[in-house]
Amino acid sequence: MRAEDFKITVSEPSLGPWKPRKSPDGQIAVLMSGGVDSSTTACLLKEKGWEVLGITMKIPPLNDTNGRDYCGADAASVCRQLDIPHYVVDVTEPFKELIIKRFLQSYAKGETPNPCVDCNMMLKFSLVWNFIENNFGIDRLATGHYARVYQNDNQWYLGMAKDKTKDQSYFLYGISPSKLPRLTLPLGDFTKNEVRSMAAELKLDVADKSESMELCFAGQGDYRSVLKCAEAQMPGDITDMQGNKIAIHKGIANYTLGQRQGIGFAGGIPLYVAKINAETNTIALGTREDVCSRRINAEKINILIPEEFVADRLFFGKIRSYGTPQPCRLIDLKDNEMTVEFDRPQFAPCPGQKIVLYNNADNIVAGGTITT
Repeated sequence: MRAEDFKITVSEPSLGPWKPRKSPDGQIAVLMSGGVDSSTTACLLKEKGWEVLGITMKIPPLNDTNGRDYCGADAASVCRQLDIPHYVVDVTEPFKELIIKRFLQSYAKGETPNPCVDCNMMLKFSLVWNFIENNFGIDRLATGHYARVYQNDNQWYLGMAKDKTKDQSYFLYGISPSKLPRLTLPLGDFTKNEVRSMAAELKLDVADKSESMELCFAGQGDYRSVLKCAEAQMPGDITDMQGNKIAIHKGIANYTLGQRQGIGFAGGIPLYVAKINAETNTIALGTREDVCSRRINAEKINILIPEEFVADRLFFGKIRSYGTPQPCRLIDLKDNEMTVEFDRPQFAPCPGQKIVLYNNADNIVAGGTITT
């Protein structure tokens, strides 16, 4: 997959054009969303002596974004404050093909995708990074993610952030290991409160900007509002775990494994979505025990520390971006697939979501896409 395979264009510079004065070793591009994190990242790097180029990705909204389109203007305003060049890179075509299309197809199959991971893996740290290198001659990239990249004994690691409540390393596991030496994550050693304080001290225009929690292409709406696939919205049967019909659902795209609220059926005991079958267009409800599993299978494995990715070694796994990694072991690995067994049952591992394995130093060893 190459940048040349998709139509990616770059705008005229928001400020002055990119005319580097330093050697390539002193240049770095920062992906800037217009928020406080990426803005502070750009400022910190400039203060450290880097020659910084601000890049904002233009993506296609599927809904009324209620101001989301102005993130480019906010990023440009910060770049003006910092006196650094700023460009908008239009990634509409690859974003539709690689992120939105995949998102819609996953829900239609009864899966629960993670478009933020896909965007990092296939767009930001692949196509966009390559585009920046080809068009601006910059091979180093920085983002405002809360995670750490560092070198120790000739090995590069991607680890959890100092602020564990804000850690975003889970979303970054899919990066190519060869790119870790050229990735910079300045916020990994700070808490969110410290970053906001720095932004305020630097008098950045976005210091008080609220944090965006929604999907970038769904605007302020619920993610279900962008699921227009007719198959995914077709009503069907709700059954118990034995296959007996007990109610009607509103379309499988409206449900995820482990969901308890908004199902449309009250059974007298707590019931959760335990199975989603796209072929029969049915969902099955079960108890919490029915939804939990110790053994999880995954595919499309990305390995960051090969020498540690061996059978029966203790890892700490996450099947969602939030929460504390839990003890587990790799019990099978073959043909780019793995099976992991947790010490304790995990609640609702969802096909389509990601499982990320950490070592005892909080560094990512490997990760993949959950299948069952």
